[in-house]
Amino acid sequence: MPQNTAPKTAAEHSPLYQTYLRAEIAPERGEGAWIIAADGTRYLDFMGGIAVNVLGHAHPHLVEALTAQAQKLWHVSNLFQIPGQAKLGERLVAATFADKVFFTNSGAEAVECAIKTARHYHAEAGAPERYRLITFEGAFHGRTLATIAAGGQDKYLEGFGPKVEGFDQVPFADHEAVKAAIGPQTAGILIEPVQGEGGIRAVPNQCLQGLRDLCDEHGLLLVLDEIQCGIGRTGKLFAHEWAGITPDIMAIAKGIGGGFPLGACLATEAAAASMTVGSHGSTFGGNPLAMAVGNAVLDIVLAEDFLDHVAQTGLRLKQKLAAIADAHRDTIEDVRGLGLMLGLKCRVPNGDVIAAARAQGLLLAAAGENVVRLLPPLIIGDEEIAEAATRLDRALTTLTRSDAAE
Repeated sequence: MPQNTAPKTAAEHSPLYQTYLRAEIAPERGEGAWIIAADGTRYLDFMGGIAVNVLGHAHPHLVEALTAQAQKLWHVSNLFQIPGQAKLGERLVAATFADKVFFTNSGAEAVECAIKTARHYHAEAGAPERYRLITFEGAFHGRTLATIAAGGQDKYLEGFGPKVEGFDQVPFADHEAVKAAIGPQTAGILIEPVQGEGGIRAVPNQCLQGLRDLCDEHGLLLVLDEIQCGIGRTGKLFAHEWAGITPDIMAIAKGIGGGFPLGACLATEAAAASMTVGSHGSTFGGNPLAMAVGNAVLDIVLAEDFLDHVAQTGLRLKQKLAAIADAHRDTIEDVRGLGLMLGLKCRVPNGDVIAAARAQGLLLAAAGENVVRLLPPLIIGDEEIAEAATRLDRALTTLTRSDAAE
């Protein structure tokens, strides 16, 4: 076999899977909304670890909670009582529609648990044929075989063999298509109230209300994926609250851990009743370290006026972005999103905007539909908003000048 004698790149020398196009930035430490790289460069972090760092970097309350727990106990497995689980579970139940909680390590695991809960509910009710979930174009539910099938995007499915059965995808927010897709095998409807990876697309309130009605009419379970839009990101604890509805099952992650790997599946008593001993499990899910951090996150997010702060801060940031979009109409088409989950629909490749912003010390994230996401920590204020607006305006100006030069 011929040998490839070309010199290896730095990526090829790496022992890591080459599944990411990593930026040439090596973050070393963080302070609030700022990241400081190994070379001393400071970046204003408006991607927040992809909607994870809801309280920013090195928040003292989270550091204290993690440090205190680390000195006592890290892991025991779910074969024993874990007091932190009971505490965090009780708080999530008290603050939401849910009666029961299962803790996981990630969002994909939370969605897997939600899918299994929905299927098992019908199986135990004597209808094992009802295992299919209706999902939506543009969705992203994770990277496991089941969750990429639920998302239905070819770019994630290609090369991994037959698609996991059980998902019927319909156009985004198309009520008539949902009605047409309901059949004797349908178990429920799985949807993100605000699509993150799909391009910061908020499902209209009347659509969520209509889905709740359809589920009630046909005996289906409404399953929400609030992994990216939950934990205060939109100005409510969970985004579905804007529509005044409640789900039967909900997957959460990202923000609940504030940077520590943590997810959960929340469910009503009826939906969770079939998940009995041996039906599901996790070695690390709900470990004492994660529970300490999750409880610390809720200490802040559930504090009086915190969610009002997010809603008002998000409104001010959106107004700033609208002004920038008006000044750069050749580059930015519109502004979308809720709270501090905002997106810029671009007229130029979104990667160009992200690279230009990074050169100005502002970190942003890409999304579908050629959108740039802004997912800053929920603790930002007017100073960070003004600084981000200044850096973004400079970045877009450099793109305009570059286009003019060509």
